[in-house]
Amino acid sequence: MRWMNHALLLLFASLMLYASAGLPNRADPEAPANRDESVAGTPNAASYYIQHAYSDAHTPNIVTVVLADYRGFDTLGEVVVIFAAGMICYLCFRRRRETHAPRG
Repeated sequence: MRWMNHALLLLFASLMLYASAGLPNRADPEAPANRDESVAGTPNAASYYIQHAYSDAHTPNIVTVVLADYRGFDTLGEVVVIFAAGMICYLCFRRRRETHAPRG
């Protein structure tokens, strides 16, 4: 059974190396992520965010604009999921006090 784990690990590593061979080189200015236009001729989302962040939100910090303004509902959803997970952990692991009512 141990050889099966090693074989699966080797297969997975081979698949990852094969998939990474098709990625563009780092810092390649011609990579699709660094172009101002997509292959279809539409503007790239990153270029839009960089060019319009201050005019859309009047905030000089691009990260704040992206997280709070452009992805506000998505960020709110993530916060709700984390809060729900925390509440579930609290409710599962809390200690209950035993109250004994006097019988009589």
